[in-house]
Amino acid sequence: MIAVEHAALAGWSLAVAAATILVRERMRAGRRRGALNRALHELRRPLQALALLPPDGARNGAARNGSGASGRLELALTALDDLDREINGGEPPLRLRPVACRHWVEGSLGRWRVAAGRAGSPVELRWRAGSATVLADPRRLAQALDNLIVNAIEHGGPPIRVDATLSAVGVRIAVVDGGGAEPDPRGRPRGRRGHGLEVVGRVAAQHGGRFMVRHGERGTVAALELPLAGVAAPAVARAAA
Repeated sequence: MIAVEHAALAGWSLAVAAATILVRERMRAGRRRGALNRALHELRRPLQALALLPPDGARNGAARNGSGASGRLELALTALDDLDREINGGEPPLRLRPVACRHWVEGSLGRWRVAAGRAGSPVELRWRAGSATVLADPRRLAQALDNLIVNAIEHGGPPIRVDATLSAVGVRIAVVDGGGAEPDPRGRPRGRRGHGLEVVGRVAAQHGGRFMVRHGERGTVAALELPLAGVAAPAVARAAA
């Protein structure tokens, strides 16, 4: 009888161990799948922007502010590098340098001007941040703001504007839309919008800043705040490390 009980206990122990391993592997696979989906999401964005580039896209300042073909190809290559790291391991490096915020914002607006026009949701820029400069990786900043603008175009609705102001944290770049698809009742973003917001949150954390989203009856406000260059440079350097 005792031998039978011991055998039963041993069987249960093996079953519990096997179930634990199975759950752990499924959780790992789920996280891996989520990371790969985010990487593919980021690769899709610049390629979509490149496909929308008009014949004269390299003119009228597009090459200077990063909204031309070369800027879009650089973002696509950055996303492809991220995908390679997700598959083969390694952390993407940050290449920090002073970035003029207006130059960065106008580059993102230029990349998505055609898409916004086709969707009937032109994006207005309200600039009240002067000559604000941040210490950042311009490729990551472009990924973050591109996601916010595209989310407003695809999931929000007119009027859409980008508000740039100075705040207690540093510079605040907010993308505001007039409403569209309803958010998840539990407060979680839906579908590809969720992947984009995860990317923005990660970029904010990497640069010592913060990211906030507020859904309301009149639309969505998605705000990215970053410390100004020279004000919180040590904190940004620690975040990059």
